[in-house]
Amino acid sequence: MQRVFRYKQVIVVRADLDLSKGKLAVQVAHASELAIDATKRLDEQWFYDWFNEGYRKIVLKVQSLEELLRLKEEAEREKLPVATVIDFGLTELPPDTVTAIGIGPAPSERIDTVTGRLSLLH
Repeated sequence: MQRVFRYKQVIVVRADLDLSKGKLAVQVAHASELAIDATKRLDEQWFYDWFNEGYRKIVLKVQSLEELLRLKEEAEREKLPVATVIDFGLTELPPDTVTAIGIGPAPSERIDTVTGRLSLLH
């Protein structure tokens, strides 16, 4: 039986930064945590519904900072919880490098209006 997810969280990372696998994993984790906090402030019930159905996460990519920032603005216009990850610059990146955004958890169809055209991160 196919499981239906009504809620999800989407993490969008910049593919142009050429991060190591470890650094990328940490940026995705930061985006997830920050976006969960944003969701709890906006609509706490979305968090609980997402968590109770299995806390689905999808990681997508964009090719530039400009594309990432446009996506963030679009998510904000759609009244979705969104959080931006800005790196401290302690390891691989210059300080204040924007690396990723987290959107949701929120209703899947609402997130899809913003991220549905993006490719999965492989």
